[in-house]
Amino acid sequence: MSPDTEVGSNIIKPKTIYLKDYAPAPYKASHINLVFELFEDKTIVRSEVLYIKNPDGNSSTLILNGQDQTILSVEIDGVAFTGYMLADNQITINEAGEKFTLTITSEIHPETNTALEGLYKSQGTYCTQCEAEGFRRITYFQDRPDVLSIFSVRIEADKSKYPVLLSNGNLVESGELANGRHFTAWNDPFPKPCYLFALVAGDLVRIEDTFKTMSGRNVDLHIYVRSGDEGQCDHAMQSLKKSMQWDEEKYGREYELDLFNIVAVSDFNMGAMENTSLNIFNTKLVLAHQETATDTDFMSVEGVIAHEYFHNWTGNRVTCRDWFQLSLKEGLTVFRDHEFSADMNSRSVQRIDDVDHLRRFQFSEDASPLAHAVQPDNFIEISNFYTMTVYEKGSELIRMQQTLLGEDTYRKATDLYFDRYDGHAVTCDDFVQCMADASGRDMSQFFLWYKQAGTPSLIASSQYDEEQKQFTLTLKQSQADTPGQTNKKPLLIPVAVGLLNEQGIETHPTQVLEMTEREQSFTFDNVKTRPVPSILRGFSAPVKLTTDLSDDNLRLLQLSDTDGFNKWEAGQTIALRTIERVMADSEVDISQFIDDIGIMIQQGLNNKGDKALLARALSLPAIAVIAQTQDVIDPAAIDSARTHILKAIKRTHKDALLRLYKDNLSMGEFSISPEAMGRRSLKNTVLELLTVTNGSGCAALAKAHYDHADNMTDRVAALACLSDSTQPEREEVFTDFYHRFKDYQLVVDKWFSLQAIANRDEIFDDFAKLRNHAEFNIKNPNRVRSLYSAFAINNPVKFHDPSGQGYAILRDAIIELNAINPQIAARQVTPFREWKRYTPELQAKMKDALQAIMDSGNLSSDVFEVVSKSLNG
Repeated sequence: MSPDTEVGSNIIKPKTIYLKDYAPAPYKASHINLVFELFEDKTIVRSEVLYIKNPDGNSSTLILNGQDQTILSVEIDGVAFTGYMLADNQITINEAGEKFTLTITSEIHPETNTALEGLYKSQGTYCTQCEAEGFRRITYFQDRPDVLSIFSVRIEADKSKYPVLLSNGNLVESGELANGRHFTAWNDPFPKPCYLFALVAGDLVRIEDTFKTMSGRNVDLHIYVRSGDEGQCDHAMQSLKKSMQWDEEKYGREYELDLFNIVAVSDFNMGAMENTSLNIFNTKLVLAHQETATDTDFMSVEGVIAHEYFHNWTGNRVTCRDWFQLSLKEGLTVFRDHEFSADMNSRSVQRIDDVDHLRRFQFSEDASPLAHAVQPDNFIEISNFYTMTVYEKGSELIRMQQTLLGEDTYRKATDLYFDRYDGHAVTCDDFVQCMADASGRDMSQFFLWYKQAGTPSLIASSQYDEEQKQFTLTLKQSQADTPGQTNKKPLLIPVAVGLLNEQGIETHPTQVLEMTEREQSFTFDNVKTRPVPSILRGFSAPVKLTTDLSDDNLRLLQLSDTDGFNKWEAGQTIALRTIERVMADSEVDISQFIDDIGIMIQQGLNNKGDKALLARALSLPAIAVIAQTQDVIDPAAIDSARTHILKAIKRTHKDALLRLYKDNLSMGEFSISPEAMGRRSLKNTVLELLTVTNGSGCAALAKAHYDHADNMTDRVAALACLSDSTQPEREEVFTDFYHRFKDYQLVVDKWFSLQAIANRDEIFDDFAKLRNHAEFNIKNPNRVRSLYSAFAINNPVKFHDPSGQGYAILRDAIIELNAINPQIAARQVTPFREWKRYTPELQAKMKDALQAIMDSGNLSSDVFEVVSKSLNG
């Protein structure tokens, strides 16, 4: 029985951890000295820790967490010690004393560690993943984020097999040992929690550069990859340097060590990990070249490189007191990387993409039995709380605070936060208090955003008094019940509003209305004619907005709004209304909507505006976004209505679309400038519209697009357009793509995904072949995501096939993965969590799949928590 289990009614089930039960650690660990001896069949770990009784603690009992290791010896102050208890993956030492040095030597087996937590081996390279609770797989320690220690690390290994030996901090010593072995020694002078510990040992190639900080120091920058991948690292290196400069300019944060390392590994549960000075990345977020990476990949690499670097201050130098505070670092750092990406590229497009992602995944999470607060009050398995709510909604909470305070005061507040808490483990409450102290505002009502789960609804209505020349906007807020939460209090909601007149001219620039009541009215003076309000500009709060704006009002905003986000949002709202009308009556007249699309196509032909913004304006909302507006979700019905409209757009505007496509074909030398990416985005969006009918002409056009492509963005666009096709070009192109790129693992991942998303009758036979393909490896998280996640998340029609075959595919994968990698298994449950919102027939089959997983036996706490909450919510 693990330490996180409890027994009751003859059923063993994982134990729930509660925020209210937090207590300070009984002992501080001021310094930890680690020695690793790496061998092919085992690793010997020696940890020497100076423990000092914590004056804030309320116990003299030292409890150390450990897992999957064999203890070889225990010493206190250099003397063998046997007076400890070992049970339930814990060492307990009662009345341990005021101050002592505890030395534990143990044996672990990273070569057989398929969970990819702690120390494990990935394709011949040793690496670590200690967040959230992986360090306990390395040595016995107080594995909790509020225990901060200075780390010294020595690594010994065979030099021929592992010439590169890395850990956190600065390299202080290296040398040769007997029998062809060697060592390195590292020191990280800044106290950190054990979840930030990192080790890498392997035969890797190094790419080098330097960065001069604002105080004039030179920092050595290194990226380590497998031999052969070094040509794909320049974008990552440039992104790192841009991130370091941006953080100095925007937040005044300077990097204070002499060295910054990034290592890319193929087997990784996360996207990347911010270990102090030694960031470990999934290869997909480091490697990028025009031949192997799409524009989306380039953007992701830039954003995630920035994210992990920004953690140096928001997560490392100031860290979390406990895991309930996870958004303290993740929400803040996501906001920082979103703002960085907006500054590097198109701000409006970045905001559109971020909100679209939030709606697709976080709003869905809020609508499910797994809805939870940004600062949750309980969990069973912390790895399940690395969620869209903690990250993306958490980011929106930071954005709202900046909106309420203004950029200058927000900067003063973050300066105060870093000055006050550098080297400390703190809470979300502490961060918000810095906002309050710097601004003089009472932020207590705002903090409800951290405590109340769910997506608020905001209803806007308006009145115009022609005689008084006053326009009144009335807002009503509400929040639905979520698991464990009812009767929620009104939130402080910043609502950014501007007014346009009937000619589309802005008469009242953006004003932030602060809504604090359930219902509130705001009056604008000196309004000469009835205006069209542009509400929630820049998506100033993560809410579901319903307005009384007519379609004509929305068309005016779509064509004339000065706010790029709301310009796009107006068109998406019209599109949603049109889709709902078609779902209700397939014969309904949609000519006005189709004509509006024609106007935007003509704008593109006239080279007016941001091409990336136009590409997004010409795209209909995704099925997942449309589903959030439905009381009962029927993916096939949504897809049918959506496809009906797309075909009407092609039928009406085919000639204009072909001209727009050809106008954007010639791009000259490849570039990842915002302008070049915008042109490709528009061209490939138009290609998707031109091939929506999947006929022979569509296939020929897509194949020609593929044949003439000089970059991965265009090739993937062609394959996506052929994915649903039954024409012979489909097989030709997919076969060529595989043989051309079979040596590039990340591109093979794309090959799997592009077939898994196919909405065609043959999908289940195709899926079986892909699952049995020699390139598929169930132990590799990237490959699992490329096949199973792509199918279940991005192929909603076939995943929700009435036969239940889609559910069976995912059910069996979850059961298999549970024994291999519980974290990845738990994340695969996501598409099942909203089962109660679907049609009765689909509900029954989804529930059966969840129950089958629950009944399969020996469930990890990761999978048990997600499945049980999904079933019972």
